[in-house]
Amino acid sequence: MAGARLRKHADYQRAYSASRKRQSASMSWFLAPQHPASAYVQAPAGPRVGLTAGKVLGKAHERNRIKRRMREALRRHVELLPERFDLILHPRRFVLTMDFAKLEAEVVRILEQARIEAARSTRRPATITPAS
Repeated sequence: MAGARLRKHADYQRAYSASRKRQSASMSWFLAPQHPASAYVQAPAGPRVGLTAGKVLGKAHERNRIKRRMREALRRHVELLPERFDLILHPRRFVLTMDFAKLEAEVVRILEQARIEAARSTRRPATITPAS
């Protein structure tokens, strides 16, 4: 999953600006189409995911544990990530104490919703031909 992670601040900022916030029971998430490659920037190899854990979630060891649990749930279902899209997950504090099976089910549900939304946004609108 190392190649499927968002790492740069600019990538996070672009994804935030190109998407809208969505809510689930245990986290917020953002889905944005990836930026097409320019002459200077290499194109992303595939779908990418980013995790954020702000200080409001607790001390550093708690935030790290939340991120480790989230990464493991994502690693098990990385094939569900929508192609050519970036996904950012903002977990809530109770993810720390949540049963892992429930966390994994929530992540799978979000990934499935993201795939549906990605497919909907990549569909091309029907072209209307003028009547003669």
